[in-house]
Amino acid sequence: MAVETALSILRSGDRAALAAAIVISGPHAFLREYVFDFVRRRMLRQGMKYRGFQVGGAEGFDGVLAELRESDLFAPLRVVGCRVLRSHRGGDEDGDDGAGGAGSARGGTGGGEAPLAEALETMRGPNALIVVYERDTAPAKIRRAVERDGLAINCPRAYDNQLTQFSEAFASARGLRLGPGVAELLAARHAGDLSAMANALAKAAIHRDPGATLSATDLDDPAAARIPELFDLAEAVSNGRAAAALVLLARAIAAGRDPFELLAVEIIPVMRRMMTAASMSAERQSAPQIAAALGMSPSSPLATRAIDGARRFGLARLTDAWRRVSQLDADFKNGKIKEREEALAGMLLELMVPPARA
Repeated sequence: MAVETALSILRSGDRAALAAAIVISGPHAFLREYVFDFVRRRMLRQGMKYRGFQVGGAEGFDGVLAELRESDLFAPLRVVGCRVLRSHRGGDEDGDDGAGGAGSARGGTGGGEAPLAEALETMRGPNALIVVYERDTAPAKIRRAVERDGLAINCPRAYDNQLTQFSEAFASARGLRLGPGVAELLAARHAGDLSAMANALAKAAIHRDPGATLSATDLDDPAAARIPELFDLAEAVSNGRAAAALVLLARAIAAGRDPFELLAVEIIPVMRRMMTAASMSAERQSAPQIAAALGMSPSSPLATRAIDGARRFGLARLTDAWRRVSQLDADFKNGKIKEREEALAGMLLELMVPPARA
């Protein structure tokens, strides 16, 4: 099976090899939608017409399959997009088919993925089928259906050292180039918020010709210059400003941010960077060596803050805090903790308040 990551597809641009059958899944919701739109637009530029479907609950794929089978006088070449919602009950997450599931109890095709898997397995063109699963992984039957001639695109969460690569890929998708230091500026400004990064580049592309090169000043309009609260939270954590971090945490949650998102997108990445810096500093590694291990340049603001935070907290406190944040992440995912805001605030206080001396 041709398996690609979202980053590899975006970086390849129009050179990426696409198949007639494509399945997109992964834990990063924004990347799933961005890659879907990226692939769809590329096929539209090739003269294909788009037909979109959405499947949820116990619905089957009859409409999708009928669109693939039937001829269309006005759209002889079509790309059919099918978004499978998280609520769809066509077989379990890892099961082979929908037999015995909630969907198979219905009449007709039901919610099972068997008919869709067969269509994916036999797709050879000239039409194309793109299936987007709002799940971390597509069902096993679907994954096997594209293992010969199809393409599976995984959309994982971005690592810290991939942020500049994503900024370059987003710019390339808009027909832009990034000047010196612009990729790192975007990574420092938006951290792991890829949607904000892509949105900033999309706004910059509105008044620029294809092929233009963006400089740092091109991103300094009032809307773009405002550092998001999420980045402020990460900066407050690395600087050890407990009061500011708690205020920003409360403000972000009041604005609609989910505590699990704050933990996964901001707190865990900044903790991981500081842990890496602290462990390498304990081995007497230099700042350029630490920045290289983080996948950043020595002048990167993210690398600088990680090194400063490592010196401020020390390896022992960061090790204890990393164990706590890892357990907190697991408890969030397992549903053991209901009061997530209070748990996050308590963890931040434990990290940033110095322990009392005996």
